[in-house]
Amino acid sequence: MAHSASPAVRPAGSDEPSVGTLVQSAMADVSTLIRGEVELAKAEIGKSAKKAGIGVGAFGAAGVVLAFSAFFFFIALAEFITWLGLARWLSYLIVWFALVLVAGLAALVGMRTLKKIEKPERTLETLRDLPDVMKREAPGARHRDVPVVTGGQVHRRPGDNYRV
Repeated sequence: MAHSASPAVRPAGSDEPSVGTLVQSAMADVSTLIRGEVELAKAEIGKSAKKAGIGVGAFGAAGVVLAFSAFFFFIALAEFITWLGLARWLSYLIVWFALVLVAGLAALVGMRTLKKIEKPERTLETLRDLPDVMKREAPGARHRDVPVVTGGQVHRRPGDNYRV
């Protein structure tokens, strides 16, 4: 049984490409594949964005029509109250007062919700440090330590005053 040369050792006149050539070819193929995937994603996202825009526009139109139809509902409500025996001006005043009350309640809920929004403490802290970070420092002469991250968690240092 004759033994052939191992794959790692090639005879001098071999037509097989070298490892470097194979790696270069593979890198070119991967690059072409990635560019093709990006182009495909752009095309698909473009179509999806166009459909999403049409959908959002349709929802917007529906909202406008609904808002205008509310006028007719409230006029009908005032006329119904008039039909119950109250003066017309009084029934319209009752409907107006009810609308003002609903608007006031919505404004109150909105104000309370806005007051509950927390400031982005860590972002503000890093923005305050940005001018210092932008200054070029000699290696090892850092004024502030880099945050300590272990297992995906940022750990506070003694001088940090923001929540993690």
